[in-house]
Amino acid sequence: MNKAQRGGRKRPILVIGNKNYSSWSLRPWLVLRKGGVDFEEQRIALDQPDTAAKIARYSGAGRVPVLVDGTLVVWDSLAICEYAAERWPGVPGWPRQREPRALARAAVCEMHSGFTDLRQELPMNCRGHRRGVVPSPRAAADIARIQWIWAQCRTQHDGSGPWLFGNFGIIDAMFAPVALRFETYGVELDATAAAYVATVCGESAVQEWVAAGRGEPEVLADEERGIPVVA
Repeated sequence: MNKAQRGGRKRPILVIGNKNYSSWSLRPWLVLRKGGVDFEEQRIALDQPDTAAKIARYSGAGRVPVLVDGTLVVWDSLAICEYAAERWPGVPGWPRQREPRALARAAVCEMHSGFTDLRQELPMNCRGHRRGVVPSPRAAADIARIQWIWAQCRTQHDGSGPWLFGNFGIIDAMFAPVALRFETYGVELDATAAAYVATVCGESAVQEWVAAGRGEPEVLADEERGIPVVA
């Protein structure tokens, strides 16, 4: 049992990594923020000498994010999102209708386990636009596949809003870091994908996260790609 649990705190704790780099941390953070959950944020800087020891205080998985809710510890981004949607009223979850819900889950599962080349070549970096990063054919195939998925989702939305299925949901949290990557590296997109990226980047909670990421002092050399664009 960790210190937070022994202290009997009532607020859940979300353990995250650097906001500038940790795409997996953004996902549940965004779901909790959009759902109005009152949670404590515990940030652990990644790739530091004490990073592993600090994460181990919360989870033996050795990675962030981690959600601590009383004595319960949930250590996977998607699992945290789904738990939050069940745990707290108002937290966005899956589409209500069966077929859109199945499509959303399939897309999220693909996002959760795939697109390795995109992740490696275009790591999340919130500090500003960057130039000079040319996706390999494999990463370009990832980008094309994501645009196809987004288009399929938008054809089944209920017309109530600009998110993938109209209203914000878990799927949007899962794809938000991808949208930020496309924005950072100036990836050329079709009209549907470009509109969706604008929706994600215009979301106030996303802007809050990005602003905090830009203010972080750590620079992880392995996560830096391209040349910063000076405004």
